[in-house]
Amino acid sequence: MDTPFPPGSFVAHTATDVYGPGKVLDEEGMGDWRRVRFVHFVASVHVRDLRVDTTREAADVEFWLAHKKAKYGGQW
Repeated sequence: MDTPFPPGSFVAHTATDVYGPGKVLDEEGMGDWRRVRFVHFVASVHVRDLRVDTTREAADVEFWLAHKKAKYGGQW
């Protein structure tokens, strides 16, 4: 069975758009939690509260991550 939202997946919160779109950094706990890099912060979110990003949201996150990497270097 595939793990929902593996690291590298583009996601968004199911209940609110306050977080904006994000990218899964890692799995936490017993596999039900994901560490997600949202546009303004990093948070741990239960998989039931995540959905797959739309194509537009994923493109926005990729652009944002590329900008931050170019500006600051490192791993985003």
